Amino acid sequence: MSTVSTDVSDGLRGRTASGHTGGGLVGAFASEWTKLWTIRTPYVCLLAGLIVTAIFTFYYGSIARINDKPIQPVGNASVSSVILTQFALVILAMTMVTSEYSTNSVRTSLLWVPVRHHVQMAKALLSALVGFVTGAVWAVLGIALAWGSFQGHASSDLYKVVYQTLAMGVYSALVCVMTVGVSFALRTAAGAGAVIFFMVSALPSMLVGLGGPVLLAINDYMPQTVGGYFMLGNGKAPFPDVVSLLILLGWAVAAHVAGLFVLRRRDA
Repeated sequence: MSTVSTDVSDGLRGRTASGHTGGGLVGAFASEWTKLWTIRTPYVCLLAGLIVTAIFTFYYGSIARINDKPIQPVGNASVSSVILTQFALVILAMTMVTSEYSTNSVRTSLLWVPVRHHVQMAKALLSALVGFVTGAVWAVLGIALAWGSFQGHASSDLYKVVYQTLAMGVYSALVCVMTVGVSFALRTAAGAGAVIFFMVSALPSMLVGLGGPVLLAINDYMPQTVGGYFMLGNGKAPFPDVVSLLILLGWAVAAHVAGLFVLRRRDA
């Protein structure tokens, strides 16, 4: 028994001395990838978003045609669907964090990857990757379905189609990163879900509903509003598209820093 204990202790000291205490960020990312796709939640979220995108964009084009709306970029249908489909990605990203806290399996994750910011960064990067690819795929699907239902009431400029597809992917990725940060800060699905919903959807609706120059100006900087400006890219935003992107990035970074601050202060 003592021989085994000595061997284990010597092995741990050797790993520490050599500086190799795990797979680092790459290993953490690989671990998160495996954990994500071994549960049903991501598949349900992606399927739900796909169905909502298909229904929403088809009817968006149909309503525009029936009401004889002015010609608009066909990608506007997909961009408009994000107001609903983004929450499928929010749930997916939130589950990556809160499910581990609810089952205490986060303790195991932090033992495997003792460098705290690697754990959060791995989850943020994975959620961003999934969000970007999913957002772009949903955009392409929505454009294809809306094009048929528009029946000539939309333009299909290639540059605009590509821009809106990539912009929708970027917005989806940043929303996922923001969700991961908030989830690390609050650690419960109810708390994180409520805060994200309030910040992304409820508060902008309240600001617009109440009206007034000050409240409307504040609304211009909210994630969903500035994301809409960025994805539409129609030149009607109060600031250039690159500024819209920087504001979105600021929200994501702020949430990430808040989550990391809590993680470092209150481990698991």
